[in-house]
Amino acid sequence: MRMGRAGRALKETLETYSISQNKLAVTMGMERTVVYRWVHERTDPTGETIVEIVRSLNQLDPNAAKAFIALYLVPILNEA
Repeated sequence: MRMGRAGRALKETLETYSISQNKLAVTMGMERTVVYRWVHERTDPTGETIVEIVRSLNQLDPNAAKAFIALYLVPILNEA
């Protein structure tokens, strides 16, 4: 898996659904700087964290969660 794919998908999702990095971080119970590092492709979230991102996005806007899954996971399935 290429570095940054999750970050790019997350950035596009947050922008499209007008969800701030801070709002996602608060919903996930973590520092905003962690979300910032994902969005700016400085670090990649772990597999378990991806699940937490989806859960948190689903709380904020179920359509955002679906969009993130489509942007991040569907391309991975299409590579197989």
